[in-house]
Amino acid sequence: MKQNQSSITSLVAAFGRAYHSKYDSPKIFDDYVAHKLISPQEFSDISRNMIKGIAFFNAEVADRHRDDPDAILKWITHIQLSPTPLARAAYCEAILLHELNLGLKQYVILGAGLDTFAYRHPQLQERLDIFEVDYPATQQFKQHRLSEAQLEIPGHLHFVPMDFTKEFAYSNLTGQGFDPQAKTFFSLLGVSYYLTREENASLITTLFADLPAGSSIVLDYADERLWEEKGLSGRVEKMVQLAAAGGEPMKSCFSDREMEQLLEQAGLLIYEHLSPSEINDRFFRNRSDALSAFETIHYIHAIKK
Repeated sequence: MKQNQSSITSLVAAFGRAYHSKYDSPKIFDDYVAHKLISPQEFSDISRNMIKGIAFFNAEVADRHRDDPDAILKWITHIQLSPTPLARAAYCEAILLHELNLGLKQYVILGAGLDTFAYRHPQLQERLDIFEVDYPATQQFKQHRLSEAQLEIPGHLHFVPMDFTKEFAYSNLTGQGFDPQAKTFFSLLGVSYYLTREENASLITTLFADLPAGSSIVLDYADERLWEEKGLSGRVEKMVQLAAAGGEPMKSCFSDREMEQLLEQAGLLIYEHLSPSEINDRFFRNRSDALSAFETIHYIHAIKK
């Protein structure tokens, strides 16, 4: 993500969560706060732009629903936009809440965007410090939106401006009260694809170098079929094409063994590894709509030895 694109990217992500919260049932991940950070005009603009782009995603659907824009928008959100962000957020936060019972003190969200965890769990204010790490421009944008929504920034929520994909600096975190001796949980979602294998390894190694045992991370990654798998209605291929067209091409994918070795070299053990079929079974089973797990995306929870 480029700095001048960060606000748009975070808005589109929040749009997907808000759409799901408002229109879909049952909920995979209910971000009922997301809509407060998007203006009605922005929601309308994003919807309209997606509808206008349907021919890129699927010409047959564009023709079939040419007089039904709501059906087109639903198709795009269910097939292309929402499945991975919704399921990985649900996975990550379920683990995070469990880790609180095991002594967790700090939560670091890498690439936080318009994350709303702190506002959906106000009961944790005395138990958990939350550090949102993202581009300075994105964080300024978010704080402006929080102000407009009259959402006060709680004392346990800390904004840490940093391009962590280039260089992760713990000094930025400690300056906001981060304790390197406390058990810490990281989320690294929607990031690994855009880093090289070497950059992924370097980042994860740096994150855990001096943290106590039991600290952990949830991340998602693409498997080795990324470049050849088309996916349902060609959505995997479209995902790769969209990333390249936006100037941020996907750079890496991993076999199970390669990811296991990367994490092992960083001093981590894989506690849980969900394949695409396992993700589909856990989060999308028995749905009557078109939401389903992406064919090449895996989730991992890894813990420092």
